[in-house]
Amino acid sequence: MFLFDGPNTADLTILLAHGAGAPMDSPSMTAAAQALAGAGFRVARFEFDYMAARRSGTARPPPRAEKLNPQYLAAIEALGATGRLVIGGKSMGGRVASMVADGLFESGRINGLLCLGYPFHPPGKPEQLRTAHLADLKAPALIVQGTRDEFGTRDEVPAYRLSPAIDILWLEDGDHDLKPRKRISGFSAADHLGTMAEAVSAWAGRLR
Repeated sequence: MFLFDGPNTADLTILLAHGAGAPMDSPSMTAAAQALAGAGFRVARFEFDYMAARRSGTARPPPRAEKLNPQYLAAIEALGATGRLVIGGKSMGGRVASMVADGLFESGRINGLLCLGYPFHPPGKPEQLRTAHLADLKAPALIVQGTRDEFGTRDEVPAYRLSPAIDILWLEDGDHDLKPRKRISGFSAADHLGTMAEAVSAWAGRLR
């Protein structure tokens, strides 16, 4: 099952998976999808099996991220998008997408990768990096990250070895949901989502 936002006639579809702990219709996922739809993209959201099972009362923890790779590939097949396709997601969803992106890009099935709050490391464990596969990533990627994201801050990430195919948009004072503290930053969550959508639009315009 997918949730769709944006025009069906859009020439680019963005497929988004959720993070480890919240479903595809969480407030942050919904707000991000609507912002992207407002920029003219067709946005599709889906859930991994463990999260979908929770809707029927079966509490299941998330598996290791790489175990979800086949489910992401199955979602792409089920979506059957025509035209250009960008895959990605929120946090863990974006991480899973990043692990399958290169094979899909090299075969011409996707045009890029979009990660909203990439989990560079677990909170409080900066030594446990999740970046090895990002060093040689070939697929064009845009990571949208809050500067105070506890999964990877602006002070930490520049030291990581990341592929030149990866662009990073930093959102001032944003947390893991990209939300800033307005009294500190002067920005609202809506401001940041608008900036995100504009940046994705500009980035997508450069994709082949």
